[in-house]
Amino acid sequence: MKKYKLRKYNTNFPKLFEEEKRKLKKILPESKIEHIGSTAVFGLKGKGIIDIIIAVPKKEIEKAKNLLVKNNYIFKPKAGDKNRLFFQKDYWKLFGKRRVHLHLTIPNGKDWKECIKVRDKLRKSLNLRKQYEELKKEAIVYAKGEGKKYRKYKNKFLKELSK
Repeated sequence: MKKYKLRKYNTNFPKLFEEEKRKLKKILPESKIEHIGSTAVFGLKGKGIIDIIIAVPKKEIEKAKNLLVKNNYIFKPKAGDKNRLFFQKDYWKLFGKRRVHLHLTIPNGKDWKECIKVRDKLRKSLNLRKQYEELKKEAIVYAKGEGKKYRKYKNKFLKELSK
C-alpha cells in the first residue's frame, strides 16, 4: 500500500466495514461502532483504509484495549491521544493489503461526536467532498509521505467541519 495515494471510492467499503463490525461486536459486544473516514463517504477518494470508531464506557477502555490487542489489532500508542486510542490491523488478500484503523473512545465524547459530524457533513455535501479531496491532494504533496504533516495539513478543515 503506497503511503498517501488517493484511490477511487470502492463500493465494497460498506461491506468491508460490516464484516469488521461483526468481528468487533464479538470482541466488544456492548460497544458502539461506526464507520468513519473517507471509506464511509460514498464517492470520496481516499487511501482505502477502513476507519472505525468504537465507544465503550470510560471504565472499560483498558479492558477493551487488551481485548483488541488479544485479537491481533496492533495498538499504536503514539498515534492516538488521551481521548482516543489507536489500533491498526492489516489483512493480506490475494491482490494486496487491506488496512483497518480503529479509534477507541468513550460514547458521546468530543472525539466521537466530531468524527460522526464530519462524516455526516461529507455524506450530505458534494461540494464539501470535492473541497476535501482537493485538500488531501495538496496534503500529499506537502507532506511527502510524513503522516504527521499530512494530518496537520488537513486538520483545520476537519476542525471546521466538526463544529
